[in-house]
Amino acid sequence: MNVLVAGGSGFIGTTLCAELVERGHAVTALSRSPDDAGLPDGVASAVGDVSAYESIADTVADHDAVVNLVSLSPLYEPRGGPSHEAVHLGGTENLVRAADAGGVSRFLQMSALGADPNGDTAYIRAKGRAEAVVRESGLEWTIVRPSVVFGEGGEFVEFTKTLTTPYVTGLPGGGKTRFQPIWVGDLVPMLADALEDDAHVGETYELAGPQITTLADVTKLVYAAEGKDVTIVPIPMGLAKVGLSAVDSLPFVPFGPDQARSLEFDNTVADNDVTAFGRDPADLRTLGSYLGLDGTDHRRTRSETA
Repeated sequence: MNVLVAGGSGFIGTTLCAELVERGHAVTALSRSPDDAGLPDGVASAVGDVSAYESIADTVADHDAVVNLVSLSPLYEPRGGPSHEAVHLGGTENLVRAADAGGVSRFLQMSALGADPNGDTAYIRAKGRAEAVVRESGLEWTIVRPSVVFGEGGEFVEFTKTLTTPYVTGLPGGGKTRFQPIWVGDLVPMLADALEDDAHVGETYELAGPQITTLADVTKLVYAAEGKDVTIVPIPMGLAKVGLSAVDSLPFVPFGPDQARSLEFDNTVADNDVTAFGRDPADLRTLGSYLGLDGTDHRRTRSETA
C-alpha cells in the first residue's frame, strides 16, 4: 500500500511511518517543513500545508491511503498562528477533498476523546466537526480517538513539568482530572492495523492505556522519576479559570481559559477499544513503567480499587 501520513514528521507520525515501512508499505510523510534527517529510513517526504488545498492536492492523489495526524496541541493555547478550527476542521476538509478527487480509497483520522461539535473547548469542537466531515465522505474511513499519548518526543510529561513545580505545587481542582494515557509504542501498531484490515472500515475507536490516573498522580510520577517528592496544593477550579483568563493575553504564558476548562473533564474511556485490535488493556505499557518506576503498581488503578 502507498500511504501518505499527514503530520508524518511529528511525535506519533514518525513512529507510525517506521511501523508502516517495517510492514512493507511505501510511506510518504507530509508536513509544512519536513526534516528528512528526522524521518525513519525508507520514508519519503513531501511539503504541504493541510490548511492550503492547492499545496497538498497533487501529493495526496498519488496514494492509496491517507492518515491524518495533523494537530495542534490541546495542552497549549495557540498563539499567533493557525487556529484549531483552521487546522483540525479546515485541514481535514482539504485532505478529504483531495483524497476524494485523487482516487484515494482509505482514510484514517486521528481524533480525540470527547470530540464533540458542541464541546466546551475549541479543540474538542474542531475535532468533533472534523469527524463529521470524514463520516460524510465517500471514503473508506476509520476514526481513532486516543487518550493522551506519551513516549519519547511526546509533550505530556513536559506539559506536566511546565504546569507544576517539584516539592510543592498548585493544581486546579487539586489535580483530580483523570487520564488514561497510552504509550505511543502501543498505539501505533493499532493505527497500522486499522489501515490494513477492512474490518475496521466505518468504525470509531476509543483507545486508552491500562491505567486510569489523576493529574496529581501523574505529577507525582513525573517528579518521582527525577528522585523528587511533590506535595499538591489544591487551587479551586473557578479561581484557576479566572487566573488563566486574566493572563490569556500574555505571550509568555502558554495556557489559556480553554486549558482550564479541559481540566474539568476526565480523559478516560468507558470501554477500551484496544480489544478490537486483539490487545488486552492489562498488557499495555503504563506511564510509570515508561518513566522507569518499575516498583509502582502498574496494573491496579484508582477506578479498579475504589
